[in-house]
Amino acid sequence: MIRKIVLLLAGMLVTVVVYAAGAQLRANHPDSYTVRRGDTLWDISARFLSKPWLWPEIWQANPQVHNPHLIYPGDVLNLSFINGPQLTLQPRVHAEGEAVPAIPLSELRMFLKDMRVMDSKAVSSAPYVVGLEEARLRGTVGQNIYVRGLQGKPGQHWAIVRPSHIFRGFDQGDANHADIVGHLLNSNAAMVNSPWREDSRNDGHYGRGEDLGVEVTVIGTAETLRMGDPSTLLLLDATKEIRTGDRIMPIDDAPYDPYYYPHAPKSVPANAHVIAFADALDAAGSRQVVALSIGARDGVDNGQTFTIYEPGETIHDDVASNSMRRGFGERVTLPDEYVGHVMVFRTFDRVSYGLIMDGLRPVHIGNRLRMPE
Repeated sequence: MIRKIVLLLAGMLVTVVVYAAGAQLRANHPDSYTVRRGDTLWDISARFLSKPWLWPEIWQANPQVHNPHLIYPGDVLNLSFINGPQLTLQPRVHAEGEAVPAIPLSELRMFLKDMRVMDSKAVSSAPYVVGLEEARLRGTVGQNIYVRGLQGKPGQHWAIVRPSHIFRGFDQGDANHADIVGHLLNSNAAMVNSPWREDSRNDGHYGRGEDLGVEVTVIGTAETLRMGDPSTLLLLDATKEIRTGDRIMPIDDAPYDPYYYPHAPKSVPANAHVIAFADALDAAGSRQVVALSIGARDGVDNGQTFTIYEPGETIHDDVASNSMRRGFGERVTLPDEYVGHVMVFRTFDRVSYGLIMDGLRPVHIGNRLRMPE
């Protein structure tokens, strides 16, 4: 599927017009660039354009583009200025290696295939691991696990999932722009009454707000050996040790959309912000995944690119107050600070996953989204 994610270029010599009104050239752009293994189309576009998410406009604006071709490592891109700036691809003898992807899809496969946002009731009513072979506390590959509530037949394969985040909405006066938060869940499913209980919190959100769903992560697969109550399953593979309380669900064999064309949204909801990290605790950086408080219901689709801003800190202006005591002056909110860009690659109804494409500083929960700049 990675081979399908390509920049569309036509013919043995492809000419692409760069329009100054939209896709401006970078001040320090190179005159030519040789594509390297590990490059993405975003990386290549960022070398020439000040707004790399506008690369679809480059080839879509060219009437000469008819037949798709691939960009491969070793290809050379040249910048010329005949009737305006133009980007050309030198003719190649033959292609080598894999085509350059739009984004590092191999790094996102887990989030495309192994992450789901599901209805909380569906998760709580799903079959669950009740015990492990030889009364062990953790299950590993090759061992039997025992599951209650399973309906199926011997030989059937299943996904083992563990809840990781819960998403809640809080109405702030505008039902269309309710505040959405993502809370990390207790990863030890065996130590809580249910595997989606939130860790202890002091922010007033615990157990409150509209339940928008639970994020679950596939952590293993198993095959049914014997049906019953409980049923016996053989653990085929696992990325984590299996615990009692982990849920059993059908394997999702639906192919994911491999096409990602970065583009600006038509608008940004008023309360669009970062609500959770997929693989970080306090902050995230380039090429890491974050959860966003907007989804398909807000008109979000794959490829939409946003600018991330850190909300300005509110401080006291002790100078204006002419006070000898610090921290008692007029309160002033500083301007929001630019952080970087994030591109959506998977959407659900109320939330979506985005990949941080670039940035000047770490991304924090609560950072706001704006139109790409």
